[in-house]
Amino acid sequence: MTAKLTIDSSFSYRGRIAPSPTGLLHLGHARTFWIAAQRAAEHRGQLIFRNEDLDSQRCRPEFVQAMYDDLRWLGIKWSEGPDCGGPYGPYAQSERRAHYLAAWERLRDLGMVYPCTCSRKDVAQAAGAPNEGDDEPVYPGTCRPPDSEAARLRPRRTAEAAVATWAEPWSEPRGVNWRFRVPDGEEISFTDLHLGPQRVVAGRDFGDFIVWRRDDVPAYQLAVVVDDAAMRITEVVRGADLLKSTARQILLCRAMGLAALDYYHCDLVRDDAGVRLAKRHDALSIRRLREVGWTPERVRSGG
Repeated sequence: MTAKLTIDSSFSYRGRIAPSPTGLLHLGHARTFWIAAQRAAEHRGQLIFRNEDLDSQRCRPEFVQAMYDDLRWLGIKWSEGPDCGGPYGPYAQSERRAHYLAAWERLRDLGMVYPCTCSRKDVAQAAGAPNEGDDEPVYPGTCRPPDSEAARLRPRRTAEAAVATWAEPWSEPRGVNWRFRVPDGEEISFTDLHLGPQRVVAGRDFGDFIVWRRDDVPAYQLAVVVDDAAMRITEVVRGADLLKSTARQILLCRAMGLAALDYYHCDLVRDDAGVRLAKRHDALSIRRLREVGWTPERVRSGG
């Protein structure tokens, strides 16, 4: 399958920055968000700020404020967001549960997701190490419905039929993980605006992935697809470590009948050992670099 990368002509360019307040933003975030801001400016479009605060166990108010402070210090401005509002809010994911639940219900009714009782440990032990460049091992299919059952749940059946034959007991997603069943062997192709043509094979490069967690929290893959569509995003700028997530999200867009987006994946910023930066790199956080005298220009350029 080749994703058609077109922008809806009824909307001008709309980019977004979508940090998560689970720690201080670092040098890699600064570079990616600055590129996103620059691309919005070059297209004379809008930049939207979304607070991806779904993980209530790790998100903290002080990190929310730090995001605003550090990004403004870098010189990044946005036209819509939790702090300034806009026509497509709310702009904090913790306030958007109804949107995600509606998407889960649609996927459930179409038979495109299934309940899974496997833990992270179960999957890791069965599937081995994660693929290179991805943080999720290929799911071995332990809880995947057999082909004979899946055939009854394909989109050619009506939503009412799917509910009647399979989904009726599941009026809500809590208690188990819900996985999206990928089309094994299908090639998902798209042209990245920075890295060029990309090809990922479902079932080989990534497997059935979680869209709703057992602790009753929508997963990243589902939440960003729903939000990007609702907020009329036309281009997603993010790190190259999320290329396989893009393939997953293209499948979700197709399943829910959403328009395709453009993608620009930035080169990763790495530490002296060649390891990509994470929030554990406190010494390279924007806040720490500010304290030791770095200028916004130096931080934006990656040092």
